[in-house]
Amino acid sequence: MASTILWFRRNLRLGGNAALQQAIATGQSIVPIYVVDELDSGSASRWWLHHSLASLDADIAELGGQLIIASGDPGKVLPALAHEVDAQAVVSTRRLEPRAALQESQIRRALGADALELADDCLLNPPERIATLTGSAYKIFTPYYRAASAFNEPPLPEATPANVNWFAGPVDSLALADLELLPTSPDWAGGMRDYWEIGENAAHRRIDSMAENISDYALGRDLPAFDHTSGLSPHLHFGEISPAQVWHAIVNSARERGLEDAAEPFIRQLYWRDFSSDLFYHFPTLPESPLRDEFRAFPWTEDPAALQAWQRGQTGFPIVDAGMRQLWHIGWMHNRVRMIVASLLVKHLLIPWQSGANWFLDTLVDADLANNSAGWQWVAGCGTDAAPYFRIFNPIAQGKKFDPDGTYVRRWVPELRELPAQFIHEPWTADEFTKQTSGVRIGKDYPAPVIEHKRGRERALEADQLMRSATTA
Repeated sequence: MASTILWFRRNLRLGGNAALQQAIATGQSIVPIYVVDELDSGSASRWWLHHSLASLDADIAELGGQLIIASGDPGKVLPALAHEVDAQAVVSTRRLEPRAALQESQIRRALGADALELADDCLLNPPERIATLTGSAYKIFTPYYRAASAFNEPPLPEATPANVNWFAGPVDSLALADLELLPTSPDWAGGMRDYWEIGENAAHRRIDSMAENISDYALGRDLPAFDHTSGLSPHLHFGEISPAQVWHAIVNSARERGLEDAAEPFIRQLYWRDFSSDLFYHFPTLPESPLRDEFRAFPWTEDPAALQAWQRGQTGFPIVDAGMRQLWHIGWMHNRVRMIVASLLVKHLLIPWQSGANWFLDTLVDADLANNSAGWQWVAGCGTDAAPYFRIFNPIAQGKKFDPDGTYVRRWVPELRELPAQFIHEPWTADEFTKQTSGVRIGKDYPAPVIEHKRGRERALEADQLMRSATTA
């Protein structure tokens, strides 16, 4: 009997899943499969993927099915499976990475051009929908946001189906443990296990909490010591919840309580996510190459010791070290702090933004290639809609502004816990008595800054001038 293959990618959910709805509409039995491939590469995101697949398999089992797990090139695995189960079609959700597009082309060549059906529910708006009056891509977020948000509301996603006609025949499947997605050192993932709940149900609990507390978001989102952000980024990345589901949950709740204005800053972040994917679609070298040509002449430096100090949260700047240690411990970092730590790396230390981007890709549970690349290019000043390179975050001032009492620093940099608030963001300035009574010996208990802020700023501006001189010569 003919069947339809449901190829799970970044849509690891049953509710609001357009690909699942398309598969159901065929009237054929459905073979659900996830193929682990080279796109699943970051250590932290592989850890999340393991647990997300386990959650999805359990949800499918509740409806009488079983998730098939395979490993390899989907362009080869899926045509072979289609032959085995007499599948007339493969349905999935679209991905925008160039390698993903190659996989899709392989499947179409093997099965026929119409055999692969792709839903577009990973974004509020697919890249082709938003364009300037001349038909080109938007390069600046604000006009992109105006154009994208002017479209009708995203369609209300379908609920989880009550019944699904899963394929009943035997199909070989790997055990989840066979994929070896979990880290070889279990201690490394301990903080992530303690912090995160994973899966579709967990994603909905998070969005319900965000909707309930939306009035706290606009003012609280820049304060890393407090839980005023949604924590939805990994759930969105893996498709445990869709942006349309998030949009409706937040907007409808806000409308019921007359809080539309409070919801707008949060909804704007969904469009930032779309904008990053739009840039990636139109500029596929986004993860490797600067979008501003002049930055090809930028005098970056290679400094392995400084890079390692940054990775380990040992830069001597407390807000930076707190962020990097939070990242290592739970696989996530507050967005304001992401900007601060990135600025220190590319401006004070002149280390290429790609080095920071690669570290984030390996250690973030929400390691989205488009968002990560666009974010790093923004901070480095080399993106299309970027902060000017000469805008250099002062990590001391940023710490004082966004963590004034040092609550965030004390949590993640415990060796500074006893310091008074007036010294928490520049502990080297404390008098000797305070250092002694607080148990802080600079250079022993806590490192001295890898570079003095004023000198780091001067170096960054000198490098910027060298680049501009090279491109105008």
